[in-house]
Amino acid sequence: MATGARVVLLGPPGAGKGTQAKLLQEKFAACQISTGDILRKAVAEQTPLGKEAAQYIDRGALVPDDVIVELVAGRLKDKDCAPGFILDGFPRTIPQAESLDRILQRMTLSLNRVLSMQVPRSVIIERLSGRRSCKNCGGLFHVIFSPPAKEGVCDRCGGELYQRQDDEEDTVANRLDVYEKQTAPLANYYRERNLLREIDGVGTVDEIRARVIEALGDLVA
Repeated sequence: MATGARVVLLGPPGAGKGTQAKLLQEKFAACQISTGDILRKAVAEQTPLGKEAAQYIDRGALVPDDVIVELVAGRLKDKDCAPGFILDGFPRTIPQAESLDRILQRMTLSLNRVLSMQVPRSVIIERLSGRRSCKNCGGLFHVIFSPPAKEGVCDRCGGELYQRQDDEEDTVANRLDVYEKQTAPLANYYRERNLLREIDGVGTVDEIRARVIEALGDLVA
């Protein structure tokens, strides 16, 4: 990725944004900024922000914009983001997108690509409701796609596997409703700025990755 590449990954929960962001981070000189990871860490550590965020995350609602914007603004200033960044899970609303524009303007930067992952609702529900996490090491499994050798037990450390509350089917459905109402309009916001590229998010990780690389086009060195 050319120096200074600044990319946003859009898509519903479970669309594969995090997986693709990590692959891009490994391949190119860019940092990955995942608001989901930042928030989950804050929740696990029971920080004041984590306690506030948990009230929203547990019911599949969006964390307030001011909290998220403050987190992202601070992260963008870290040295590892100087060569470029990949935003995964932010912005989620048009006000957040406008805040991001202002943050970047103050840094004399701008986005140069927004990738929107397209995945059917039924596929998302299957992906998320089947996920299981290890209570001990945080390892991730899936009852269909990557099951543990022994049901309910982590292959890595032997810890207990559980279903996160935000992966329960009812919560997943609510998260998708929230996405359609509040986040999907971002596609038009970025389409009007000629930044949006839509990606078919169904297929193997490598197949989707190839589509992502193609969509980056001139940003790929």
